[in-house]
Amino acid sequence: MNHINPDPEPERTTGLEPGGSVPPGETPPAESSMPEAGPRETHNPPKGWAKGPVLVILVLAVLCAAFFLTYAIVLMV
Repeated sequence: MNHINPDPEPERTTGLEPGGSVPPGETPPAESSMPEAGPRETHNPPKGWAKGPVLVILVLAVLCAAFFLTYAIVLMV
């Protein structure tokens, strides 16, 4: 894996003072200028909804619909 050092080099970067600080009025380097700023996240890939919670929600929705349908029929009688 090739790792690029995200630390700016004051002798090659314009607008930096010795030691790497930014003088007043200058804009520091943007986040996107550091290609490997964060760790690579492989431990938590998005997988969507699991079947269990979706099934529970659907069963509750059907039970609620059946209750209100029955309630409406009882009121009509």
